[in-house]
Amino acid sequence: MDITRFKSKGFFIPGLISLVLLILLATLPLSLGGYTVVLVTTILMYAILTVSWVLFSGPSGYMSLASAAFFGVGIYIGALLLPNTGQVLPLLVVVVLGGLASSIVALGVGALTLRLRGIYFAIFTFGLVVLILEVLNWWEHTVSHIRGRFVMVVDNETIFYVMLAIFVATMLTFFFLRRSKFGLALQSIGQNEEAAAHSGVNVTMVKVLTFALSAFFVGAAGVVWATRLTYIDPYIAFNFFLSFLPVLMAIFGGIGQIYGPVVGAAIFAYLQETLQTEFPEVYMLTFGIVLVVVILYLPNGIVGLIPKLWRRISGGQHANT
Repeated sequence: MDITRFKSKGFFIPGLISLVLLILLATLPLSLGGYTVVLVTTILMYAILTVSWVLFSGPSGYMSLASAAFFGVGIYIGALLLPNTGQVLPLLVVVVLGGLASSIVALGVGALTLRLRGIYFAIFTFGLVVLILEVLNWWEHTVSHIRGRFVMVVDNETIFYVMLAIFVATMLTFFFLRRSKFGLALQSIGQNEEAAAHSGVNVTMVKVLTFALSAFFVGAAGVVWATRLTYIDPYIAFNFFLSFLPVLMAIFGGIGQIYGPVVGAAIFAYLQETLQTEFPEVYMLTFGIVLVVVILYLPNGIVGLIPKLWRRISGGQHANT
């Protein structure tokens, strides 16, 4: 590849920074252990969910609340194939199978519901979480006669590196998809779906395939998270809160830039971990206040502050000269 062309497109500096950050993350368990590795793993998990949500909902304009469903499917695949009684398949194989299972669910749901728009699609995708939860709950109590499942214990470093690999794959997919013809087609759907259809875009196919692709990474992360939880039941796996957190994290960080969802997920996850540990009584209240402030005063998210601050600094420098 021509390095001059690469630089001219503005990829070189962001790519170099990303590579340095990736190397620092990869060496994290060697320099810092214990709690820090667990915390960063949690941040990576939320970043995967948030970037996956933005991958589909950002350009298309469709508000999906199915993240908890896809994540829960991945968790259950992990529980079934990685029981504490003995490993059925290698971890990486199960991660891929969890992602594929979530993608298959998303394909079916997308084919049925992506003709709906607005609040109807959002309600249906959230209803999917409730439906799968209640069906699994009925199955386990009535057919399997079990209350929960114990998952194979995996060391924190292995969980960290597998989650990091899924995060890198998610970011690369996000980066290249947005710059592909497929990504442009998805953006045109978000801007004007009727015009996109009249211009020759297969609207249904583009929406369904992107929806399934975004679900793959969520399901893969769910498998890894199951080994972190070590015990799961339907209510743990299909946590309603995880349908809304990716949306809030994306808005908090800013959907407009590729790094916005990651920044939002990192800050939000750290705040959640700190507040739940040190201030459990006011944890939800503080979350609510932060969100209201961001929505009212930072419509473009945290990363939207950067251009504003740069313009003020540049304007101040020009004024002084």
